[in-house]
Amino acid sequence: MSTRLDGRVAVVTGAASGIGRACALDLARAGARVVVSDLERAAEGGEETVRLVREAGGEARFVACDVSDGADVLRLVEATVAAFGRLDALVSNAGVGGALAPAADYTEEEWDRVIGVNLRGVWLCMKHAIPVMLEQGGGAIVNVASILGHVGFAGAPAYVAAKHGVVGLTKAAAADYAQRGVRVNAVCPAFIVTPMIERAGLTEDPEVRRAIEARHPINRLGQPEEVAGLVTWLCTDAASFVTGASYLVDGGYTAV
Repeated sequence: MSTRLDGRVAVVTGAASGIGRACALDLARAGARVVVSDLERAAEGGEETVRLVREAGGEARFVACDVSDGADVLRLVEATVAAFGRLDALVSNAGVGGALAPAADYTEEEWDRVIGVNLRGVWLCMKHAIPVMLEQGGGAIVNVASILGHVGFAGAPAYVAAKHGVVGLTKAAAADYAQRGVRVNAVCPAFIVTPMIERAGLTEDPEVRRAIEARHPINRLGQPEEVAGLVTWLCTDAASFVTGASYLVDGGYTAV
């Protein structure tokens, strides 16, 4: 089975930096034409991802999108089809970390924001991408969840709930479309060195970083490229018998 994506078109949300950027680059290296998507305010980062793809010999364009807005997601899918004629792979990576607070102290506004992007956004992307995939005979979807889709974490009730939801949503959608040519899987990274982690202050203090690293038996944080390789594989024909799966990319975090 081929691990190439020549002639195929992929959309990656949250692709202005971090895991999303790494996925866009890796998909392009495998031959896919890539639509790089992120918020309008992240357009500079999105265009930088496009530049990096083109510099590596690939084809890409940036389309701004707020994944929590259904009309915006529909425009993203329509723009992709208008530009490239099809949509073969969707990587739903856009996400927010959210505030840190115990469940009873969490505000309704912050809860709705985190769930809106991290769970509703994944559903909206599938809702609008799947009809296109069905019409053309199939496709592959990879939802970026988290180790916190499998375990809990104090002070992050909305994020944990959303990522558990993504894992469950992935399984449900996989069952819905398994016989219609659309595969749906999830990847669940542990702590990866990304701007989100850096903004949370988890890499600046050496003691804090060492404490987080120690929670991974491999004794380090992950790199975005270590997630991207699996995402790309799940989008290729080499993974043709894989659907409804949830892959941990966690340096052993959940093994102990």
